[in-house]
Parts: sequence; C-alpha cells; structure tokens
Amino acid sequence: MAHKRMAEFEDYLRMESVSTENRQIPETVAYVKGLIERTGGEVQVLDDLGGNPVIYGYFKASPQGNSERTLLFYNHYDVQPSDPLEEWRTEPFEPTVVDGVLYARGVSDNKANFMARLNALSLLNESGGLSCNVKFLLEGEEEIGSPNLGKYIEKYADLFKADACIWEAGSKDKYENYVVSAGMKGIAYFDLEVDTANIDIHSSMAAIIDNPAWRLIHALESMKNSKNEIVVDGFYDGIPPLSDKDKAAAAAQPFDAKQVAEQYGLTGKFITEGTAVSPTEALAFYPTMTVCGFSSGYTGPGIKTVLPRSAKAKLDCRLVPGQSPENVHESLRRHLDAHGYEDVRLTMIAAEGAQRTSVEDPFIEMVVQTAQAVYGDKNPVVVSPSMAGTGPSELFEKYLKLPIAGVGAGWAHSGAHAPNENVRLNDYYENIAHMVHLMEVFGR
Repeated sequence: MAHKRMAEFEDYLRMESVSTENRQIPETVAYVKGLIERTGGEVQVLDDLGGNPVIYGYFKASPQGNSERTLLFYNHYDVQPSDPLEEWRTEPFEPTVVDGVLYARGVSDNKANFMARLNALSLLNESGGLSCNVKFLLEGEEEIGSPNLGKYIEKYADLFKADACIWEAGSKDKYENYVVSAGMKGIAYFDLEVDTANIDIHSSMAAIIDNPAWRLIHALESMKNSKNEIVVDGFYDGIPPLSDKDKAAAAAQPFDAKQVAEQYGLTGKFITEGTAVSPTEALAFYPTMTVCGFSSGYTGPGIKTVLPRSAKAKLDCRLVPGQSPENVHESLRRHLDAHGYEDVRLTMIAAEGAQRTSVEDPFIEMVVQTAQAVYGDKNPVVVSPSMAGTGPSELFEKYLKLPIAGVGAGWAHSGAHAPNENVRLNDYYENIAHMVHLMEVFGR
C-alpha cells in the first residue's frame, strides 16, 4: 500500500505550501481534503476564524471495532521556505529519491508523517477495518507559530474531542533509537530596542554621549550572569519541582558529549559542566534565555568611526510547564525597569506555552510498547520527557485535555527547516507499520 500511494505522496510534496509566503495554500487544502476522502474519511474545512484553514478529518471505527475510543492525529500542511536555494542538491519541490533517501521541502516536517498515517488507515481498511475512531487536525500555520490555532481548537473542541493524540513530528535519533516524545518546551520571543540619539554620531562624542550598543549589552547582561544563570525575579515562577521519575527519564536519554561537540564544532565547554544539572536534564526540563541576534552601528568592511543612534536585539526564552509567556514578558519588563533600563523597548512577537504528558501515562506506555513490537532490538525505543523545541501542543492539553505522544518517520539527519530536507524510505515504511499496530491496540 505504501508503494501504491507513493504517487500521491510525491504530488503532495510538490505543493509549495509555504505559509510565511502564503504560497499555494488553497491548492494544498484542496489536495489534503482529497487525500482524506480517498482514504475513506469525512472532511470539514474550517476557515471562519481567520488565518489559513484548519482541516478536520474523521474515520469511523468498523462495526467490529471500539466506537468508544478515538485517536487524534495532529499534522500541519504548511512548510518552511526553501532558501537558501543554492545549497539544495535537488529541486526543493520536486521529490527525488537518492540511495533510498527521499528529498523534498516539507518531507520530514511534516508531510511524510501525515502520509504514513493515511497509509496505515488504508491498510487497516483493507484488512478488516478500524479498531477505533480516528480524527485528524491539520493546520496551515505551524511554521509561523500557529497564531490562529487556539481559536479553532477552542471553538471546535467538541469536534476534535478524543482520548489521546499523536503529535505531528518524531524521528530516530543520532544513535538510531526510535524516540517517543512526551512533550515540548514553550517559547516567548522578544524584540529589544534602545535609542540614544536621532542620528548616528562621530565616535569621538562617545566621551560624553551614551552608546546604545553598550547600553543594550548591559541590559542583557543584567538578566543572565557569567555562570549562565537567569537572574530575573519571577522568571521561574510556577515551575514545579522535578519528580524522581522525571530525573530518571532524563538520565536515561542517550547523550554523547564528545559527538555533540564535534557535530557543532564547539569551541568551549557545555554550560552545564560543573553544575548539578546534566545536559539531558537541562534539554528536557530547564528554561533558556538566548540572544538570537544583535545589531547596531556599522558592520561593513574596513573602518567607520561611528557612535550608533540605536541598538536592537532578538531574545528567545524556551519555557517549561508552569511558566507562561505572558508572565515571562511581565518579569522581563519589571527587571529592566528596576535596573534602570526603562528606555529599552521590549516587544513579545511570538509566544507558545509548554506542554508535557507524564512519562507514566498509559498512552505513552502504549506508544512505547507498540513501537517496540515494530522496531525490535535494532532500534531501541527511548522516551524523551520533552522535546527541546516548540510547538502548539499546549493548546491541545488546554482545550482537549488529552495525553500527547510525538512519533514520526524522521531521522537525525532529516534536516527539517534546512536545505536537502529528507526522510529515509525505510523509516517511512516502518512508521506506517507502527501506526497500523498502534491503532489496532488503541481500540482494544
């Protein structure tokens, strides 16, 4: 069946559904609607609350199945831009297989996972029917922060009601372990700006005029010290203490410090070195504060002796359950004001809450057990308490109140968001097999 639907898969990958550029969104919505209908499902396209449409798909349990159990799949049909084009070895929107690896923009994030789930449904329909009800929620704004998704889930909570959710993404890690993710961090992303003059000034005037670059540097430095400790009052408010199970789950994560250092060409030590926190514990359970960019004055070749008129920085904070972007925003504003930086403008430009399902939840255990049955000893199954990245899963927990597990067909070198994005076809077929087995067990 996987091979029978490969032509549809390739046509889906040809859809240039880049949400940030608003490309081919209506065409992609129509194609996804057709994919679900051709698999035997019912479809509603929800577009009454703004933004790109949200697609609802529904597959009813067979007469022999359990109509009291419903599994929800979350996916998104939008993809990242393909830039920089010169770094692609194949055409981004022309799916190409090289040595068993399928290359295309959006293939790992996350069109392969959606197609794997449809293939699994096709196989089950051909071999006796579904053992449970299955629903889909596909959105078209995940790559731009899902700004409208909350409104749709809140209004249509009854439509998307389910007992558990399989998240959009997942992969094997660099050690070829099959990773089951139980959550993800949230994010609060900020622009910081400060002006000290209306025009750029000759740098000799720095003897008497404040430099906005230094001023912003000092403001940023006041929030995180040289030990990499975030020292903003209220930043950590609401974070519950880690349980012994949480710490054990983090300790069980594979982590090769030397390999990671070589992978990124690191020139220094991990910031967790010399602390009581391990790298895997920090990745799963600790919030961050990162200066993502800084700009001020002249940055071209040669010399220009200028005292800039302004400075700008971009700051992201990865959040954990218990924190909220709004409270973090307020704590940063209070901190800047209390330390004499009232003139530093702080604007939150993106925000998503954190979400985490307990690693002891029966659904997480079911996903692990069904994966073990498919992947065996070749690819050990590892539970990640939380992805280090971010997505809108907190909305599903808030409005639908269900456990969430992330699994998928990616691998450590899938290159989501990067040139030459890809999945290995064998991983894709194995993921189909896992989804078949999971749905069979879920309805029992």
